Amino acid sequence: MVNVIIIIIFAMCMQEMMDYIHAREMAAGWTPPPHERFTKMSALLALIIRNGFSFAFSAVVATLLRLAMKWQKAESARRDMEIQKTEAELKNLRNQVNPHFLLNTLNNIYALISFDQTKAQKAVLSLSALLRQMLYGTQKNAVTLKDEAEFITHYVDLMRIRISENVKITLDISIPPQNNVYIAPVILISLVENAFKHGISPTASSFISIRLFSDGEKIEFEIRNSKFPKNDTDKSGHGIGLKQVATRLALAYKDKYEWVKGVDETEKIYYSKITIYDTKLCDNR
Repeated sequence: MVNVIIIIIFAMCMQEMMDYIHAREMAAGWTPPPHERFTKMSALLALIIRNGFSFAFSAVVATLLRLAMKWQKAESARRDMEIQKTEAELKNLRNQVNPHFLLNTLNNIYALISFDQTKAQKAVLSLSALLRQMLYGTQKNAVTLKDEAEFITHYVDLMRIRISENVKITLDISIPPQNNVYIAPVILISLVENAFKHGISPTASSFISIRLFSDGEKIEFEIRNSKFPKNDTDKSGHGIGLKQVATRLALAYKDKYEWVKGVDETEKIYYSKITIYDTKLCDNR
């Protein structure tokens, strides 16, 4: 309504200006052609029709530009809030991973102390190395893949101390020697934990195969292990490890990863393969 009133006022002002110009022209001896001789009322109407659309179009364009600027500002604020939310969620998940991992490792060392104190001492040294990496690494948004590989290696070495000889463990790491590939810290260790939890039998032959590969363009992490599921009374871990992996992958690598997992019931083998296509961790940092 305000825009309409403004348009009419502008049209009337334009008419007064045109009347003044025509009066000066007629005083100077100029006579308009017959078909342009209108009454003042018809001239006003003609001017409103002629210029009204121009004023209305200008008002619409100005309004649309203003709305576009407001939308852009709101969209920018929304993106900033999403980034802050993502960073908060990632930090919260990292804080959850550390106690969960530490609890499982301490339980392993506790069990080891009862029958081999020498191995327990070695386990404490391995745990010390792990905690050092967790202390300085997990507070970052990204660590080098080399550091993450060393973290996994320490963990596997720690687990080798307490498992029986009927378990075959293979660890294959092939990554670029340069530290130019990055990954979200402690994002893969839950899969390794899961393999040791569900892939080992105290009596039957079992195996765990871990492969970490990168060609600089992508990261592949693959685990295959024999399947010995825990019974319903075993509540260790409560299954939060794999849920955290799924959540962290979605937050840190949205639309830039693949996770294929499942169980081969014929061979009684669990398999899991994560492929990450963002080796610089450019998204959602």
